[in-house]
Amino acid sequence: MGTEHFVKEDYVGALFEYWTKAAESGDALAHYELSCFHQNGKGVEKNEKKRLYHLVEAAIGGHPGARFQLAGYEGKNSRFDRMVKHFIIAANLGHDGSIQMLKGCYKHGLVSKEDFAAALRAHQAAVDATKSPQRDVAEAFAEKFRSYQQQTFGGNT
Repeated sequence: MGTEHFVKEDYVGALFEYWTKAAESGDALAHYELSCFHQNGKGVEKNEKKRLYHLVEAAIGGHPGARFQLAGYEGKNSRFDRMVKHFIIAANLGHDGSIQMLKGCYKHGLVSKEDFAAALRAHQAAVDATKSPQRDVAEAFAEKFRSYQQQTFGGNT
């Protein structure tokens, strides 16, 4: 879900322009957000080709959620080898959903025991690398802010 869901309708166009400028400078998050705009059609027409372009750019830039979505796209198109590769890369970046999907892939014989074990180790290392007291404080603040937004704006911000 992209940021376009969290802003008032009046600001969607400005947000799209902001993300477009950031994507032009190579920002992976911006490419991911633009893929969400093109997927959902909020503020722009739905466009699968543009959605995939921005997903690929975001994935190349290191966005784990983009890798996860590309894996889903490849799976829907029966390209399971590519799907598994995307899941492994996303898992290596610490994406929890990808580990869960790889577990299912392993159970169905789509990923080897060795590759699954390596992905589990890399995922844990990525998660461990993000732990710090400062991050805990920041997450607590972010949770309070989300709660405030929900109470104040009812989730339609």
